[in-house]
Amino acid sequence: MAVAEMHTETPQQHLTVTGIDNRKLLMWIFLASECLFFGSLISTYLIFKGDSIVGPLPADILDIPLTSTSTFVLLMSSLTMVLAVFGAQHNRPGLMKAMILGTMVLGLTFLGFQVYEFRTFASEGLTLGTNQFGATFFVLTGIHGTHVGVGVLYLGSLLVASARRNGLGRETALHVDIAGLYWHFVDIVWIVIFTLVYLIP
Repeated sequence: MAVAEMHTETPQQHLTVTGIDNRKLLMWIFLASECLFFGSLISTYLIFKGDSIVGPLPADILDIPLTSTSTFVLLMSSLTMVLAVFGAQHNRPGLMKAMILGTMVLGLTFLGFQVYEFRTFASEGLTLGTNQFGATFFVLTGIHGTHVGVGVLYLGSLLVASARRNGLGRETALHVDIAGLYWHFVDIVWIVIFTLVYLIP
């Protein structure tokens, strides 16, 4: 009996020597590499933002109230993601699906704010090729926005899979938890970007 139980449980756990599932460990490793990636982008922005000879410059164009609103939206998406993980871990598929959908909607709303901001900046003369500030700003925030978009697609794939007859299988909580790690990382990176780019002169 014990042998049979071990045979059925081992393939489902995929544990590493750390005691963490190897898929979750892989996500942690990926996010660590992303920290280095965003660290280099943020450093580049901070180095070159004051070297622009022609305007517009940060003080001329950044809209703090608008970006504060979009930041609040993204932070609320972290709350819905936590509730989605809670629903997955406590066998409440209705809550899980609703919160995944809510997280996707909030993520898309954040992207809508970013598109509006980019269009406004372009209409005021700030583009990728205007000056050093424009180049580093659009690359940094644009790549972050791309990560948010990837996160929305990731959550969408989970939502579609959960609607199938067998759902996400026996490891539903693990799949949603791994997606949550990615989503919270994206939110934390934005808090750093918002503080350094928008709030610090």
